[in-house]
Amino acid sequence: MKKSILIILLLISFINSYPDRYITRGPNPGEIYFLGPTYTGEGLYYSTDFGMTAVCMDSTIYQAMRIAADKTPGVIYYATMSGAFYSSNNYGNTGSWQYVNSGIYLLINSGVTEGFIYNAINSHSEDFGNNFIPHSYNGFFGSLKDTEIDNQSNIGYAITRKSSVSDTLYLLMTIDNFENLSIHNKLNMGAGSVIKLSRSVNDGELFLFNRNEYKLYYSNDYCLNWINLNSFNQSFEFDDIVGGRDEGEIYILFRDINMMWQNANIYILYSNDYGITFEVFHPFKKGQEPLLANYSSKIENNSIYDNITNSNDSVYFPNGEIPLTVKFYNYSIGNIINYEWDFENDGIIDSYEESPIHTYVDTGYYSVKLTVNDDMDTNSFLRENYIYAYELTTINELLFDTQINCYPNPFKENTNINFSIPHKSNVIIKVYNILGKEVTSKYLGILDKGTHNTEFSAINLQTGIYYYSLLVNGETAGVRKMVKVE
Repeated sequence: MKKSILIILLLISFINSYPDRYITRGPNPGEIYFLGPTYTGEGLYYSTDFGMTAVCMDSTIYQAMRIAADKTPGVIYYATMSGAFYSSNNYGNTGSWQYVNSGIYLLINSGVTEGFIYNAINSHSEDFGNNFIPHSYNGFFGSLKDTEIDNQSNIGYAITRKSSVSDTLYLLMTIDNFENLSIHNKLNMGAGSVIKLSRSVNDGELFLFNRNEYKLYYSNDYCLNWINLNSFNQSFEFDDIVGGRDEGEIYILFRDINMMWQNANIYILYSNDYGITFEVFHPFKKGQEPLLANYSSKIENNSIYDNITNSNDSVYFPNGEIPLTVKFYNYSIGNIINYEWDFENDGIIDSYEESPIHTYVDTGYYSVKLTVNDDMDTNSFLRENYIYAYELTTINELLFDTQINCYPNPFKENTNINFSIPHKSNVIIKVYNILGKEVTSKYLGILDKGTHNTEFSAINLQTGIYYYSLLVNGETAGVRKMVKVE
C-alpha cells in the first residue's frame, strides 16, 4: 500500500508541477545532454562545449520525459510517463536505445558511481538500470516535489509538501541511502512551488531553483542554509537546471516555442561563478527569437559571502563602500539591437553598453533597470534596491600596523579572533554593521605585547556582513570584514 501511494503522489506531483524538458550533465566538464525542440518535433541534444553548440542525437524519442547521464561516457537514460526505462551506450544516437526496465518514476537521478541510477527515493540500480534495489524510505510524508543524491555516499534529499500547509516545503535528508528520512530543513516557499534540486561538485553542495519565484539558491552545508544567489526576469518560464562538473558551474535550460512550432529556440544559460552571472548560448534556432532582458552584477574579487544581506534571509546583492564600482553582466535573450541601462531607476538612461561598469559615489540603495529592444518589441527587467553603497563614517582608518583576522570566516555562532599588538595595551574588540554602527564589543583587558587569540560569540547577531576592529589604548586599528551565516 505504501509503495502504491508513493507512485500516485509522484505522478500527481509531476503532472502538476514539473517543467516539460530537462537537462543533465555528462561525466566530463562541458558535457551536457538536454531535451528540446527540433525542426520536426522534440529530440535529445548532446553538447561538449558547455551548450555553445549541440548535436541532435535522436529526434524520435518523443516519449522521453526525464533524462539522466551515467558516469560512464556515452551512457544516457530516459524514462517515460508510463514508467518505461531506456538506456543508450552510444550518446543517445538513434537506434542505440534499449528497453531496460519498467515501473520507473519520472524523477530519475544519475549516481556518482558508474552504473548507478536512482529511481526517485524508491530504489536504485548499480548495474545500469537492469536491476533495482528497493529502499524503505521510512519517515517520508506528503507529496514529493523533487529529489537528489549528494556527492557523499548514502546521503540524499527529498523536497516534499503537506496538503494542509500552504507556505512551507519540507526538505528531508537521508544518511543511509533512503532507508530512513527525517526533516532536515523547512523552506519558506509555497506548497505549489515548482522546485528543482541539483548537486554541485563538493559534498553537501547543492543548487535549488524555484520556478515560481524565479530565484536560484545555493547551499554548501548539506541544505541546512541557503543563499538566494540570483533572481530572473519573470517574462518567460525556464525549464530546468543542473550543476556542472567544475567548481561553481551551473546550467539553466530555457526553451521558447510558439506559433504552432513556427518559432522554436533553445537557450543554455551557463555560469562558472555559482549562478551569480551567466553567459547565454543558443544551440538551436528556428524562426523568430523571443526577447528577454536579464542581467546581474558583482564587485570584482569579492566572494559570495562578501555580498550577502544583513538579515535573517541570506540574499546575494552587490554592496560596498563608496565609491562603489559595479560590473554588470548582461545575459539577455533575443536579436537585440539596443541596450538601455538606468542605474538609479530615475528615468535617465546612463549607458547603452551591453555589459557596462558603473561607479556609485553617493550612499544609498539603488534600483537598476535594463531595457532591451529588437526590431519589433521591448522588454525590461527591474531589480529593486539591488545595489547598496555605504560609507563607514564611524570607523577610523588603520592607525598603526597590526595583524588581525578571524577563523572560521564565514561562521555561524562563534569565531576565533587572532591579533598581535606592538606593545602592552588596553584592548577592546569592536564590531560594526555595514552602516558603520557599533553593534557589540568585547573587553579583553590590558594585554602584553605579542600575539593573542580570543573566542568571539555572535549568537545575538543577525546573519550578514560585519566589520570588526581592535580599540588599542583608545585608537582603532586593524579593521577587517566578517560574515555570519545561519
